[in-house]
Amino acid sequence: MAGLEAVGSALLALGLVAVAVALSLYERLDLEKDIGIAVVRSFVQLAAVGYAIDYIFGLESLLAVVLLLAGMVGFAAWTSARRASGVPRALPVAAGAIGVAAVATLGVLLLLQIVPPTARYLIPLGGMVIGNAMNTASLTLTRVRDDVAEQRTKVEAALALGATSRQAVAPVLKTALRSAMIPLIDSTKTTGIIFLPGAMVGMIIAGADPLEAARLQIVVMYMLLGSVSIAAILAGLLSYRSFFTPRHQLEPATLDQ
Repeated sequence: MAGLEAVGSALLALGLVAVAVALSLYERLDLEKDIGIAVVRSFVQLAAVGYAIDYIFGLESLLAVVLLLAGMVGFAAWTSARRASGVPRALPVAAGAIGVAAVATLGVLLLLQIVPPTARYLIPLGGMVIGNAMNTASLTLTRVRDDVAEQRTKVEAALALGATSRQAVAPVLKTALRSAMIPLIDSTKTTGIIFLPGAMVGMIIAGADPLEAARLQIVVMYMLLGSVSIAAILAGLLSYRSFFTPRHQLEPATLDQ
């Protein structure tokens, strides 16, 4: 009965999707197909991961949790690399940035005993870390790629004056890192005033004590800030090198793509 009610609620919520489609048609945004694909994919993916997580909960195996998180990191890295097409070795760079961010963040939470080493905590928290790290890595990689190409003359001028590749690209890296990190910083500043984050809302709706929900949300926000910082810095530092030769010269092939 509960399952039928959940399906019914999801179908009723499609009415809001219909509003989005109608607005897209009215404004001729040509987003109807993308909205439809997003709805179907999200339904299938969430249903599949729901069954997978339920199965892993039943196993009570830490290895199964690690394998699931590793698969999530792999898919996140692939997605980020696709967005950052044109960046040499984008896949290993994204995988390294996202993977290190996830391991470091979850490792600290476990080491300090903030959360227990169980699937019920590690899978949802790991998903949040990996998802935010993926978005940050994508933003950083694409911004570095675009800015290096746009400011090619300035970078080459700095190199001609004797600057190293790191020195020549420093302004580009600074801009890319700021652009990738500011959205989460701003959302953290306004948490509890402008909006209530998903983890807190979910716990309150499920009947948890609001103070306990707030405590967990604080942990989540600080966790995400740390993971996003790690992912951004690693993505920036690992990616910019691929645009230069060992002699600190711009690789023309990478910028002409």
